[in-house]
Amino acid sequence: MNNRYDVVIAGAGPAGAQCARDLAARDYDVVVLETEVEDEFPRQSNKSTAGTFPSMMAAFGIPDDVVMQYTDKVVLESPHDHYVQNQTGAVLEFADFKRYLVKDSRDDGAEYRFDSRVTAPIMENGEIVGVTVNGDEEVYGEIIIDATGPSAPLAKKLGVSDLSHENHAIGIEYEFEGIDIDRPGFADLHDAMMLRLDHELAPGGYSWIFHTGEDTAKVGLCYIRNEKYHRYGKDDFTVDDYLEHWLDTDPRLQNASRLEGKMHRGSAHIQMPGQMHTDRFMAIGDTVPTVDPLWGEGIHKCMKSGRAAAATVDSCLKHGNLEPTAENLEVYETLWHRDVAPNMRARLLMTKLLYLASDERYDQFMADLQRLDDDTLAKANKGNPFAITKLLHADDLPLLKRFAREELQLSDFL
Repeated sequence: MNNRYDVVIAGAGPAGAQCARDLAARDYDVVVLETEVEDEFPRQSNKSTAGTFPSMMAAFGIPDDVVMQYTDKVVLESPHDHYVQNQTGAVLEFADFKRYLVKDSRDDGAEYRFDSRVTAPIMENGEIVGVTVNGDEEVYGEIIIDATGPSAPLAKKLGVSDLSHENHAIGIEYEFEGIDIDRPGFADLHDAMMLRLDHELAPGGYSWIFHTGEDTAKVGLCYIRNEKYHRYGKDDFTVDDYLEHWLDTDPRLQNASRLEGKMHRGSAHIQMPGQMHTDRFMAIGDTVPTVDPLWGEGIHKCMKSGRAAAATVDSCLKHGNLEPTAENLEVYETLWHRDVAPNMRARLLMTKLLYLASDERYDQFMADLQRLDDDTLAKANKGNPFAITKLLHADDLPLLKRFAREELQLSDFL
């Protein structure tokens, strides 16, 4: 078995598999090392709500047959109100989507080794030159990429990962049938992705219903395990308890039943990334905090992260005359901040302000959205400071002052 490659990627998630896709299409010799066994892939890593948008589908050539349901609107809910925005989207069958990325990159020549747990970097003269697999096997590459998510076995040992426990978000989701999709008193959720801001259901986070056809939907919630975010929480409640509470109290869900084998748990870190590369090494996807902090959408950003890493590899190796030093891999971080998560700091500020607001403020937020045009929300969603100010009230000033004092300098983005 070959043990020397141009690029070694740890992890076959959307970031790792897309990076392999792009590299194989450029005829690089690339191997992806995946912990799960192939026959069950991705049973353990089937953790995404898999809501995404046509821009991702088109940019990365994703086929329709991995889509459970195309949607035509996004619904935002507060405890007593809602707002509907016309916006097309797609709810993917995440397992099929991941298997497609693997197959497509294999068709172009990428090698995959399943049941291959990357355990440590192999170092020579202070630089990573390969990885150990399953404890004793060695695989070498010109460039090594960690796409394993928060576990980050390579990034942590190289001092690249800077994931903080206090910024760790956890989530749970089930797929249900028997949901009352168009319940009187609520928004019509046919062909919709709905996000609900309600501390009773998800303290310091949000919950969701993503329609997947007829009376079926993905239903879940997430929040950050941080004391400040738990000010609205119940001391004895787990994430499972919050989901059960929602099922018990929301009339749309009272006759719903879980689909067997359709439960997903996931986690991500909501924070600014630190260093993302060093000599001969890059960290991509959720190994870096890549998930969108405001609405949790991670697939598109992970795919962009993988593509940025592949472009960086190409810039070093295509002529064979550039060593993949930290200096020459710096373009990856430039691409990341430009293409993967522009305005990240402003969006993090919006996230923390939003999820620390009260339920009463969420109701006011829905009224504000109904008053303003859709373009304002779109601009605010991209971190535009002038659009953000349109969503603020004089009553928000104490919260802004406290947050600016504790977390960030407000002048950094205003």
